[in-house]
Order: sequence, then structure tokens, then C-alpha cells
Amino acid sequence: MSDSTQAKTLEPYKIDVPQDVLDDLKERLQKTRFFDDLDNEEEYYGISTAYLKPLVEYWANGFDWRAQETRLNSWNQHKVEIDGAPVHFVYVRGKGPNPIPLIINHGWPWPGEFSYDLIGPLTDPAAHGGDPSLSFDVIIPDMPGFAWSTPVGRGDLNYWKIADILHKLMTDTLGYEKYAAAGSDYGALVIGALGHKYADSIIALHLGHDLPPGMFSNERFWDLTDGAKIPEDASPELREGLEFMISTYVSHVAAHMLDGSTLAHGLNDSPIGMLAWLLRRWKKWSDKRGNFEEAFSRDFILTQATVFWVTQSIGTSIRMYRNAVRYPWVPSHNRTPMVEAPAGFTFLLGDAYPPAVNTVEDRIAVFENGPTRSLYNVVNVNAHMKGGHFVHYENPEGFVADLTETIRRVVS
Repeated sequence: MSDSTQAKTLEPYKIDVPQDVLDDLKERLQKTRFFDDLDNEEEYYGISTAYLKPLVEYWANGFDWRAQETRLNSWNQHKVEIDGAPVHFVYVRGKGPNPIPLIINHGWPWPGEFSYDLIGPLTDPAAHGGDPSLSFDVIIPDMPGFAWSTPVGRGDLNYWKIADILHKLMTDTLGYEKYAAAGSDYGALVIGALGHKYADSIIALHLGHDLPPGMFSNERFWDLTDGAKIPEDASPELREGLEFMISTYVSHVAAHMLDGSTLAHGLNDSPIGMLAWLLRRWKKWSDKRGNFEEAFSRDFILTQATVFWVTQSIGTSIRMYRNAVRYPWVPSHNRTPMVEAPAGFTFLLGDAYPPAVNTVEDRIAVFENGPTRSLYNVVNVNAHMKGGHFVHYENPEGFVADLTETIRRVVS
């Protein structure tokens, strides 16, 4: 299952940011003109200057990119070109009798490193208290247009086109006949497209969000609520949950869909502007019951922000949203379920969606009784209290356990 002879010819890749790029970043940060952010101590209007300023000062004068670069380069990395798009990926072979190839896809705005905590438990389960008979060859790409999978020479990339590229990575480049796939957020859209079009090549899928192919195909593609208002008879708890969900997710989709390049001009030229836009997502989308600073250290935050900055990938990553509309997904077949490959799910209750759901049982029931359930060939569903939207990063233990169980149910 995991014989991959072609992978032996891959050239190693190392991250090496030119010093003049880092010097330019430092100079820009030191010249930041901070906004006089009145009456925003509680971040009612978004990320506050009071929160941002010390982080920017540390980025300019204390953050050690070279140390982070060395850490990132400790992983086995490669970079190839497929269909005119660069694909950077970390590749770690599994230990055990017959490792299963597994590609893990990130979302927006979380580059591949958000999934690196999964590598050890999946490639060497025996060393992490897991079942040594079920290990994985782990492939974690930066999706084309993100991070080190740049610069892209084509402006049409979206989730289903990335699915085609990553399928070729797994089958043509790495030589696997069949493989498993995992993903959350935008990555869940990508692997849903894989599970639809390439089901014969997919052992199983494991998703952190139920985002099926065809998302963003509605008339109000920029509006996650599709024009729905909060019901007048909503309970106070439901009203509060809906308001929180809207304030958490709606703004970035609308901006990315309707003014992606307009926004990107500013973010690509201003490191503090880019940091503020990214940080708002990381902070707002993380576990609503958790402590953000404990889960997301400032070095981790600034590593991801620096990656976006030095690769100039903020604009190409944002473009993925509108390209889902400009180049709409077309089904490859009309069979049911839409996503035929066996699928498992991990849901985290610290996410803003769904609103007013407070127990594991209720979260599972929302999915089981919801509109997306029938679109998947579901074999495993679980939920956990810990973690928010960034499933792989915020609860790697739960995700690994659920993913492993999904695969076990399919291959045993």
C-alpha cells in the first residue's frame, strides 16, 4: 500500500530567507505608524493597538527568525511543480509493518505547520502510546499559493483545482496507488473534492469541518448566512451564539470574496496590516473557552506571519475564495453520496459554529441531523470539548485518535 519508489528521487528543500528581506521587514516594523485606537480596549472594533503594538515591537527587535527557520528545516521537506504550481511539503515516513500514506491539508490562514504536531503520533504511534500496527507516511503540503508553495504562476487556483494537483502529488510524484487524506477549513473543501472525484484512490477521509464541494455556489456567495436573519423568537442563548458566529466568520469571507485584491495590496505592503488581519482570525477563531496566549505563543504567531510576509502569499491565499466562484466546481458524477470515499469527522466545541451547542452529544447530533450528513459516506463521527476552529493545532490528540479510528474502521 505504501510502496513509493519515486519519492527516493526527490530533491531535499531547505528554507533560506535572504537577509535583505528580513532587514526590510525589520525596517518597516520599526517605522510603523500606529493607529490611535480609541475606546477599543475590549477589541469591540477588532484587534486593538494596545494588543498589537507590543507584538510588533517584539517582531522588530526580539523575534529570532533564524532560530525558527532552523527548527522548520529540521523536517524532511521537498518542493516540486505540478500543473504549473509549486508544491512544498513535509514528508515523514511511518514506522511499522505497512504505513498508510496520508496527506494532511491546512485551512486559511494556517500554513502547514499547524499540522506538524500530528507527525510524531501518526508516523511512530508506538512511541506515543498508540497502536504500532497502524502507522502512516505523513505528507503535509503548503497548498499552492500558501507559504512556501509560491510563487504561483497562475491566478486560477481554488479548492477543486488544488485537489487535482495534490492527487497528482500523491499518485504521480510519490507513487502511491491509494492514500488517505485529512483536512479542515479550506483543506476540508480540498479533500472533499478528492473524495468525490478520486474516491477509487482514497482509502478514507478525515475532516475537521463538514464543508462539501460546491460551497460558495449560492447566489449570495459572499454571505455565510445566505441572507438569513436571527429568528425573532430565538432564545437569548441562541441569539448570543448566532451573533458571536457572525462576528467571528462573516467579515473575512465578505472581504475576500468582494475585494480580495484591494485588501491584498495593503496587506502585502504593510507587515503590521497583514499581522492584524491574520491575528484577528487566529485570535477570534480559536477556542472560545480557552486562553489564546497559552495556546498560541507569540513566537508561533510571528513565525506564521513571517512566513506569509517573506513568501508574499497573503494575496494568493486570499484569491482562493473568489476563485471558487469564478471557476465553479462541476461534479464528476451524480452518484450518492456526493463524497463517496469513507469519511470520518472530528468536531471541536470551542468553535463558534454551530451556535449554542454545549455538549459533545449535541454537536454530533447537529451533524447527524444536518444538511451535510447525506453528502458523505460517514464511518466515524466524534466531538471534543477542547479546541476551536484550528482543529489539528488546538487538539492534535483528539484529531489523531479520531483519524486513526476512521482508518481502522475502513482497513480492518
